[in-house]
Amino acid sequence: RPQRPPCPQNAKYGTCSLRKMSAMEALDLLDQVVDESDPDVDFPNSYHAYQTAEGIRRAHPDKDWFHLVGLLHDLGKVLALFGEPQ
Repeated sequence: RPQRPPCPQNAKYGTCSLRKMSAMEALDLLDQVVDESDPDVDFPNSYHAYQTAEGIRRAHPDKDWFHLVGLLHDLGKVLALFGEPQ
């Protein structure tokens, strides 16, 4: 199998040393991001995360791991606050 070249993002973020924060702190930071794919939304990005998690909870009450995934699914967008493109 051919070896893949090293990923520059892994080198930059792989150590998780840029900034440490809890998931709740990241959800709060998410509200500072203006999503380029949907800039006209009038509610905070964290609201979407909670809506998603709640919708999944209603549809799949027995899958608590899935509720968590719904809550966290957009957290990567906070990298835009650190200069990464959306």
